[in-house]
Amino acid sequence: MIKANVISSHSSWKRIIKKPNDYLKERLKVLSKTPYFKKKNHEFSILLTNDKGMKKLNNKFRKKNKTTDVLSFPIQIKSKNTLYVGDIAISYEIIKDRSKVTNFFLEFDKMWIHGYLHLIGYDHEKINDYQKMLRKEKLILKYFH
Repeated sequence: MIKANVISSHSSWKRIIKKPNDYLKERLKVLSKTPYFKKKNHEFSILLTNDKGMKKLNNKFRKKNKTTDVLSFPIQIKSKNTLYVGDIAISYEIIKDRSKVTNFFLEFDKMWIHGYLHLIGYDHEKINDYQKMLRKEKLILKYFH
């Protein structure tokens, strides 16, 4: 089973996702039943923040003094049958802005999935890796949208 701990540091998130923990719990329940993720016992945390918070995190950890959509901080801590795989931070304003073209829940799902894939070892440094990660993201999104 895959579990997420959701921390909200910006009130705007709750205007759209009333109960973010419940929302992600339902998504992860579906994901945990898919062939690739069926046997994964992962746990991670998601910080729902804003551009200002993302800029601080991006500057502190990546030395980039600008905001970004999603940040992932992989770590592996084994505890009983669960592997804690790390933390994800997501910016409200960027998701809200992108949702003008699509919808908020789709954009949010794209971001936490992207962050989660980084936590479990995917990256996009090379074009081949980018394409592999994008295919996996799209495959996962099909289960929700």
